Amino acid sequence: MEQQGIKLAYLLTVVNASIIGLSFLFTKMALEYANPIDTLAFRFALSFAVMTIPVLLGRVRLHYRGKPLYKALLLAVTYPLGFFTFQTFGLQHATSSEGGILYAFTPVLTMLLAFIFLKEATTVRQRLSIFLSVFGVLFIFVMKGSSIDWTNVTGMFLLFLSCLAFAGYNVLARSLLRTFSPAEITYMMLGIGFVTFFAVSLASHAAAGTLDLLVAPLASGPFLVSIVYLGVLSSLVTALTANYALSKMEASKMSVFSNLSTIVSIAVGAMFLGEDITLYHLIGSALIIVGVTGANLSLGRKKIKQGSLHSDRIKA
Repeated sequence: MEQQGIKLAYLLTVVNASIIGLSFLFTKMALEYANPIDTLAFRFALSFAVMTIPVLLGRVRLHYRGKPLYKALLLAVTYPLGFFTFQTFGLQHATSSEGGILYAFTPVLTMLLAFIFLKEATTVRQRLSIFLSVFGVLFIFVMKGSSIDWTNVTGMFLLFLSCLAFAGYNVLARSLLRTFSPAEITYMMLGIGFVTFFAVSLASHAAAGTLDLLVAPLASGPFLVSIVYLGVLSSLVTALTANYALSKMEASKMSVFSNLSTIVSIAVGAMFLGEDITLYHLIGSALIIVGVTGANLSLGRKKIKQGSLHSDRIKA
């Protein structure tokens, strides 16, 4: 049973990366009709509403009594609040390519934080594999002609903080999942994201006298499709899959899978946007896959057992 849980965790991390890779396309679509904060407000409102349905029906049972809720609140501060806030404002001062380059370093930050706070040890092979996956992402961006403008201190700093926030989430969630179930962590994350982003959006529109602009995007079909994808799949499903995986495997191993989203983005660009796939795309993708595989090769049954925290208990 334990090995089945580990296998499921690996499968879900691939699903997670695939959904995130597609999310960039739907985020672009949504931002054509609404500003970033409004988009986040609708995104988390839908994700929280969808998960509330099985909670109210008793299909998903939550048990928060006697558990360290303040730590769960701190988790929500790192993700989604910290990550999306720093990312949104960072991209106002920097390019999406610069954001992609810095985001590739998230597994490295996760590995460092996991070593400091969780005492997660990594082998030389695992460290080299993680760096190889990062290099694969950087190779693709550099060959595309992307670079970092180091004179743009504000944008770079905010994007770095967004990566640090996501790395912090990986590490803190790994720790909290000894006490909370993946469903409990996910529901609290989505609820806090919904309340915070919707309150900020509503307050800003009320102050500017533009409340009509808040609901105007809902008349657009493409916007609704985008919000359904971002809210249900890219927020709810990714949170559940990530939290389940983190309950079964080390944070450093889980985080490196995020670089697979770059490969999915390339495939989506080719299929739906008519973008060309070049030799450097293939080389970079191969480096990412080899790096992810090398960082997660099984080291034996003992190591597997140490990597598992507990089974996902959604039903009582």
